[in-house]
Amino acid sequence: AVLDAGIAMRSGEMPDPRVFRSAKALHRDLSALLLIDTSESTRAPLASGGTVLDVERLAVALLAEAMDQLGDAFGLLAFASDGRDDVRMTNVKGFEEAYDRDCRARLAGLSSGLSTRLGTALRHAGAVIGNTSTSRRLLIVLTDGEPSDIDVSDPLDLIDDARRAAIGLHAQGIDAYGVVLGRAGADAATRIFGRGNAMLVHRVEDLPARLSELYFRLARR
Repeated sequence: AVLDAGIAMRSGEMPDPRVFRSAKALHRDLSALLLIDTSESTRAPLASGGTVLDVERLAVALLAEAMDQLGDAFGLLAFASDGRDDVRMTNVKGFEEAYDRDCRARLAGLSSGLSTRLGTALRHAGAVIGNTSTSRRLLIVLTDGEPSDIDVSDPLDLIDDARRAAIGLHAQGIDAYGVVLGRAGADAATRIFGRGNAMLVHRVEDLPARLSELYFRLARR
């Protein structure tokens, strides 16, 4: 139609006006960072066999394979803590890394231990994804309980700290979403991330399907 209209115009004729143009993004302008809780509580055994961490690793592996095939920019971080001065962040995959054998090995090698100082982990994750250049940045946290640590007696202090961290992420233009395994941390996650930004997975074994569904739903927004 464009060629016909061009020929008509050059011939001094009135072109057919039914020429349309559309624009469509071929790739999502999105970066996603998965933050994985590996605290001691993820060692808990499941009735179906394995542990909470086993299911977390499987869910992240399946989603990572899908994101890699689609060409989405993503990173993988794990965290645990042993007091305010010892918050351990494990870089499983950086945004600039290919999702290769080394990344898969680091994911498979994650182990359970220590505590859950979520606020500090959120701030570190925000600094990591804050360096990406996409127009949309999404942080998804996988956890199986409310924040806790050995040097804090009142868990509400850590919940409020994590809530302030989540508010700070939002101020930076980062969408933070909490995925909670089981009911133990449901109330805390709602308080930290907001009612619309927290998802409760009642049955831990359902996480692989639920996590992928969540990601692709959020990625379409």
